[in-house]
Amino acid sequence: MRTARTRWWIPVAIALALPVVAMAQAKPDFGKSEFDANCAACHGVSGKGGGPIADLLKRSPTDLTTLQKRNGGIFPMARVYETIEGVGVAEHGTRDMPIWGREYSIKAGEYYMDVPYNQEAYVRGRILALAEYLSRIQVK
Repeated sequence: MRTARTRWWIPVAIALALPVVAMAQAKPDFGKSEFDANCAACHGVSGKGGGPIADLLKRSPTDLTTLQKRNGGIFPMARVYETIEGVGVAEHGTRDMPIWGREYSIKAGEYYMDVPYNQEAYVRGRILALAEYLSRIQVK
């Protein structure tokens, strides 16, 4: 009788443990999260443009999935970083796109307030996560 109870609980225990194991293996995608929160409204969920507020802009948002293709097959990481950061980049013309380097600095200051932190590292980490995500969504 005791063996029958043990056998019954083994599949139940395994079934209960599987979702926990699956959740532990899932890794957060910071670049995608950054894109969804800050870029998709203009560039669309797919990055091809045509987001929900794209019609309100003076210029159509760039198709971010063809950056590599338009750069001879090489993803232009430095240019993408500089464009997102926004320091000294006149590429956006009327500058509909926010200067994300400044925005990230402000958000960091509001979040950390009196806690010591490295503002440059915080901003760089967010921009690099976003740029790395953009490199992954390039059409081949």
